[in-house]
Amino acid sequence: MSFARASESVRRKADHVKIALEEEVEFASLTTGLKRYKLVYEALPEIDLNEVDLSTTLLGKHLQMPLIISPITGGTPDAARINRVLAEAAQQFGLAMGVGSQRVALEEPDVAYSFQVRKETPDILLFANLGAIQLNNDHGLEGCRKAVEMIDADALMLHLNPLQECVQWHGNTNFRNLASQIATVCDGLEYPVVAKEVGHGISARSAKLLAEAGVVGIDVAGAGGTSWAKVESFRDKSSALSSLGTAMGEWGIPTAESLLAVKESAPMVTTIASGGIRTGTDIAKCLALGADAVGMGLPLLRCAASSAEALHEKLALLREELSVVMMCVGCRNVAELRNRGPAVLKTDISNPS
Repeated sequence: MSFARASESVRRKADHVKIALEEEVEFASLTTGLKRYKLVYEALPEIDLNEVDLSTTLLGKHLQMPLIISPITGGTPDAARINRVLAEAAQQFGLAMGVGSQRVALEEPDVAYSFQVRKETPDILLFANLGAIQLNNDHGLEGCRKAVEMIDADALMLHLNPLQECVQWHGNTNFRNLASQIATVCDGLEYPVVAKEVGHGISARSAKLLAEAGVVGIDVAGAGGTSWAKVESFRDKSSALSSLGTAMGEWGIPTAESLLAVKESAPMVTTIASGGIRTGTDIAKCLALGADAVGMGLPLLRCAASSAEALHEKLALLREELSVVMMCVGCRNVAELRNRGPAVLKTDISNPS
């Protein structure tokens, strides 16, 4: 790969973080759909708050809380600093974590260090990350293996982002026959493979294709949080692609809707809910809707960019809120909340959004 192209990849990484931190990149009119549901408050829960157990198991690894720090960044010195802050918090709070897309590190090995956080996270579930579209380009099964081994990860996330690629300068738009390429990776890789969107949702049809391809998990990454079409629209406001990104920035499948679709069409696959998750109550609602774990990205990025203390305060608040919510719906643990979901989560007819 040419130096010019490599430098563009690094600049794109830096742009993404800067835009996410400084611009309005979240969905404005399209919501997660979680407001359509309300948790049933129990005045007599028959539970001591100290009994509430947030721990769970995901892909065979123990988590102290059913939360994944969603794939965010890497590829630049500032991204390396942010990843270390996120990693140290993941280790302390017993969370899972994914790094940002490692394509840049496969093509420019000098930046691999910015993704390597295993020293800070000896015990956590750690996900490598590569765009699934790269399977149709330069990086197939061997590239996926290198991405996992580069950071000593436990599993691989293949992210799907057709809308983002279509509005990105020099984006990769050939998604033809990608399901069969994913199947090849799932069959040949020695590590579990999870597929995820980047913030515009997974449909029932896509979930079925992914399950048939052999992924062990699907992260719905639904609409309602960060719109990556909007992120791309800020990179060059004078271009036609920027206008296209703005025009299509409110498109996607709301997180709650996507979660239910994935659960119905791929019931045997581990399901992760992300996309606009902002509170402990949001986490509880997703678990009650059937998610095995929940992912959060932008709020944690903004905290980590500020300070480690800000990130720890945010995670401590999420942990406490989730514990209180679970107590007040009468659930002692995550499995109980998931199993009793239909009984503790009701449709809020007063709030259709």
